[in-house]
Amino acid sequence: MSHTHDRPLPDVRACEQARLSRDARFDGLFFTAVTSTRIYCRPVCPAPSPKPQNVRYYANAAAAEAAGFRPCLRCRPELAPGNDAWQRGDHVIARTLKLMEGGALDELSMDAMAERVGLGARQLRRLFVERLGAPPISVHTTRRLLFAKQLLTETTLPVTEVALASGFHSLRRFNAAFQQANHIAPRELRRHPRVTDDDAITLRLGYRPPYDFEAMLAFLRGRALPGVEMVNEHGYARVFGSAEAPGWLQLSAWPGEQHALRLRLHCPDPSRMLAVVSKLRRMFDLDANPGSISETLRESPVLRPLLRKRPGLRLPGGWDGFEIAVRAILGQQVSVAAARTLATRIVQRFGTPVASPVEGLQRLFPGPEALADTDLREIGLTTARAATVRGVAQALLDGRIDFRSEQPLDEFVERWVALPGIGEWTAHYMAMRALSHPDAFPAADLILRRAASGEGAELSTKALTSLAEAWRPWRAYAVMHLWRHASDMAAARKAA
Repeated sequence: MSHTHDRPLPDVRACEQARLSRDARFDGLFFTAVTSTRIYCRPVCPAPSPKPQNVRYYANAAAAEAAGFRPCLRCRPELAPGNDAWQRGDHVIARTLKLMEGGALDELSMDAMAERVGLGARQLRRLFVERLGAPPISVHTTRRLLFAKQLLTETTLPVTEVALASGFHSLRRFNAAFQQANHIAPRELRRHPRVTDDDAITLRLGYRPPYDFEAMLAFLRGRALPGVEMVNEHGYARVFGSAEAPGWLQLSAWPGEQHALRLRLHCPDPSRMLAVVSKLRRMFDLDANPGSISETLRESPVLRPLLRKRPGLRLPGGWDGFEIAVRAILGQQVSVAAARTLATRIVQRFGTPVASPVEGLQRLFPGPEALADTDLREIGLTTARAATVRGVAQALLDGRIDFRSEQPLDEFVERWVALPGIGEWTAHYMAMRALSHPDAFPAADLILRRAASGEGAELSTKALTSLAEAWRPWRAYAVMHLWRHASDMAAARKAA
């Protein structure tokens, strides 16, 4: 368990200094509420500073709203990045938040959701109030209303679709909840944004600096699947959904100096929009707190210079769990390029064709039902590897394994390594990419063992595992730094 779980709010002096200096590194880590106006703001709010005696600090937007404050219309709390101190790892609050992010409260009762994380509903509510300052339902509602606020101010979506997109199935209930939280009706918040020549919307996805978008794209670019996704030096694009209702997205840096990415999104089903945005935030690791990660990893002599070189390196996630699983299997003991070639053949042979206005994007990655009974040897897989892909596909269909975001790392690894052809390396790699688990650590990786040795002899798996104990709970970030360092060194040798 990370020590950050016991520090939901930074030290008051740190909050005060960050608020006065408008320090973007603290954006989303706390919110400033002003008792004289009953408004809460981000620490980067450009409004004149209030009197210190009128200031209250809250760890999250839900706690501020539970205390009777409404979001600022100027700094717009809905644009703040999340706080990964509560969203990551195996702590019960993190597991619950991941469940809620996946829409659990749209389908489950509070009792059923609490049972999924091994607690009673009253115990879970008490824990949320103690640690986050608000019960789960308030955290859930605040998240949906802040997303609705962003859609109202940045898009031309009809209010009915905004309600659906933010998880409300009743327009009446949406209007009432929005009015209560914001003291303004949804229609009064419209800013009439620029209308585009297609039906895509444009949204800002904020992050906490520093953020190395270039490195993120470089990692994804070497693994991009033609037809399914495109990655260049400027951004990422992908198709998703179904053949009957395909969606597409394009993600790039927001122009100017803003700490945000620019998302252009066509999502045929408005009710899936929040899930898509949440998935992208996880995939591009937009809620990470570089300060917390660096605080732990910089104690390592091996990692300290790497952190100085790339302080904004993040953990690249994946769009779909099964897609990551197949690609992890294909990548066992072969190069990234070779694995990508095999994955491309699978897409071309078994992927679903779709229509997309984005040139070069015309296929969906096949699901487990498409590969469970398929002989993949015809596209170049070995007999053993083809059997592993089929076995994983069938196990997913049977429910023996899954990609539930709330499951602990050890439980995930244990269930996956029980399958033929799945070892510790593959299971931890999947946990890194599919679950975005910050402590996943494929210790048997040859490149890791070489990079972590510095100038010494290649480390054994046992030695690396022992060394990495000090890197918890951020071992996955150490992996990314070591892999990137190895890549940089290989490029330098090639250039020489």
